[in-house]
Amino acid sequence: MKSIITALLALVAMVGQGQEILRDWLKTDTITIRGRIEGYDSERMGFTSMNCYYYNVFEKDGVTIIFDIAPDGTFEKKYQASYPTRELIGPEETKIGFDNIPIFARPGETIDITIKPNGYGRYECYYNNGSSKDVERWLKADLDMWKLMEPISNFKGKISEVGDVAEQTWQNTLYIIQREAARLHFTAQEMQLALADMQGSFIEVMANYIRNHKNDIVKIEEVDGDFNVEIHDSIEWNELKKMENYQMMQRVDYDNPLLMCNDFHFVLNRIQFADIVTRLKYKGVLNENGEYIISAENEKKLLSNYLSALHELMGTDKNNLIIQLCAYNDMMNRFNTWRSQEDSIPQILADTTITLAEREYRLANLALVSNMIPVYLDVFTNPYIHQKAEAFYANKMSQTELSTPLPADNASADLIRSLCAKYPGRIIFIDFWGMSCGPCRAEIQGSQQLLSKIAKRDDVKLIFIAEERTAEGSEAYHKYVAEWLADEETVCVAKSDFTRLQELFQFNGIPHYETITPDCRRVRDALRINGFNNFIYELEQLKEKLK
Repeated sequence: MKSIITALLALVAMVGQGQEILRDWLKTDTITIRGRIEGYDSERMGFTSMNCYYYNVFEKDGVTIIFDIAPDGTFEKKYQASYPTRELIGPEETKIGFDNIPIFARPGETIDITIKPNGYGRYECYYNNGSSKDVERWLKADLDMWKLMEPISNFKGKISEVGDVAEQTWQNTLYIIQREAARLHFTAQEMQLALADMQGSFIEVMANYIRNHKNDIVKIEEVDGDFNVEIHDSIEWNELKKMENYQMMQRVDYDNPLLMCNDFHFVLNRIQFADIVTRLKYKGVLNENGEYIISAENEKKLLSNYLSALHELMGTDKNNLIIQLCAYNDMMNRFNTWRSQEDSIPQILADTTITLAEREYRLANLALVSNMIPVYLDVFTNPYIHQKAEAFYANKMSQTELSTPLPADNASADLIRSLCAKYPGRIIFIDFWGMSCGPCRAEIQGSQQLLSKIAKRDDVKLIFIAEERTAEGSEAYHKYVAEWLADEETVCVAKSDFTRLQELFQFNGIPHYETITPDCRRVRDALRINGFNNFIYELEQLKEKLK
């Protein structure tokens, strides 16, 4: 089936502009989105801003972008990008029929749009220029890849049987894309984008099938801090561990940069953290107790295992584009760990209970930024990825301040300042959560004993800020808080205000955690407390650094 994709790509290239979209694909520049809503009336329409949840895979965290709408209906926003993407812009809530607006833009572009009622009275986006105009038919086409691929995500059979379902679904989806492309007169660029969208969606639905299938055959429960694993089908459980059962994943072209256009952060996440990849990544680096000990040797072995697992999953012997991006994200995730290892250097140097040779050996085997970054840079043969990795390293090493001030004249920052004033002299730990977030509630409910211990301390205060439809909160919210957070400081904010907090602290997903110093400054990401798993240890480390 991979040959069909190759043939189709060759076909669209012959149209005359098949490769044009790949020109200057990876590029750092600003995208500007400006537009106007005709007949805008905030009271009638029910919103004063629109949002975009934007992910750049070269940045560690996603960001929330808010488009404030002027009384005359105009809006404009700039954000930095590293590659062309399709994004959705729209209000959190509306009183009228107003769908999310799809935008496709390249770094360096200004996209101008007009939003006005169409012949049916529904508000529609009209593209006035740029890449969005060039691929307008694709943006507005009703190609719901997730719905087209439901037979895979809904499949309940064994992993050895999913290949036939995947094959049929792949062919059916290709047929529908070809049919719609002919009906709507897709250009070569639009055809390429549609095919890349299909491949990215295929990765996601296959990952969903595997996750759901695993949950059907394995039950994991946490009891008194220990995890109890109950396997209902040991034969199928072992089949999930065999790489040969994942050959259907090899039909995707992982060197195709157009994969980066559509929800690419989700696609990359599914590959990065696939169980089969993670299992092979840690093979041979855990000690006899199943623990991972951080050292330069183990970190290098971990990366080698990771690359090998990705090669095997994708059926390649080279570090293609997606493998390099997986490694880049792995580097970002591990960077703070390497930097924290530097704290061990003074203790090792001062340890007179061991010989000089032993001290030198321990120092040489520390997993430090200085000896790990070069290993990752060797993986990045793509010039742009290599450049971004070097820039990431330089930027992180330049961060010497433990904390940064909150912005002035900002309502969201004022809320945080008011909370700091309420608990003077304390470190503030904020848990951003919501009732609709299962992991948020699981973290809260699983940390009850720890929360009780923290509540007795006078050096830190936990504050739980929840997103609700209104600032008053729902009945379900108040019932939950009464049961699980009765002794904690809780703040309920409306969706619009929560979105402003997301923009301030630059996050998209929840739970999200922030640490604020006693003088109301934001602790930088490398030092902030990241949840409740190692809360006391991380708190004491932070207090030591703040002295």
